[in-house]
Amino acid sequence: MKKTFLICILTALTACGQKKESNTSAVAAKTDKNNLETITLGGGCYWCVEAVYENLNGVTAVTSGFSGGTTKNPSYEEVSSGATGYVEVVEVTFDKTITSLDEIFQVFFTVHDPTTLNRQGADVGTQYRSVVFYRNEQQREAAQNIISELKKAQIYANPIVTAVEKFTSFYKAKDSHQDYYSNNKNQPYCQMVIQPKVEKFEKIFKDKLKNKQH
Repeated sequence: MKKTFLICILTALTACGQKKESNTSAVAAKTDKNNLETITLGGGCYWCVEAVYENLNGVTAVTSGFSGGTTKNPSYEEVSSGATGYVEVVEVTFDKTITSLDEIFQVFFTVHDPTTLNRQGADVGTQYRSVVFYRNEQQREAAQNIISELKKAQIYANPIVTAVEKFTSFYKAKDSHQDYYSNNKNQPYCQMVIQPKVEKFEKIFKDKLKNKQH
């Protein structure tokens, strides 16, 4: 684990932006499919996590859905019961020439609380648990190493409970749940829960935003 990652996390948690060289111009380049990677992350309500990653430079697609259960084609209502084993997650696809797995994790551990078991704020239940669903050994090792280093550095006051589990399946949520924050910014939940996370992300990672103004 690089020291710079821990510095970034420390900076993020103290809400002080760390200026980095912007590579926004790279977005204009045609994306080579060989440079794309996908990881599945659960960090509370998927609307919150989706809204953040949609604005990270280098991310080419974010899809809200469900992972971690065994039944086929679970509905939102079924998952919300907390009895299916499924987690609200986002599939994040990113261009490795623009961003990196480390940066994806930096954002992940900044915008959600990895120390609260089966909850994020007022959203309570196993469907809101903190989890990384890895798709290859590189992702598994990276996630475990990051968690280990964060624990050693005592970044958080409470123990990290983020699980690292092998990806098995993903079921996309219905269309009305995609781009939810963008389409429903005036909704109370968006204003009270999602917007503060987005604003925190935009402040800390201001040089990593899509369409950054120079």
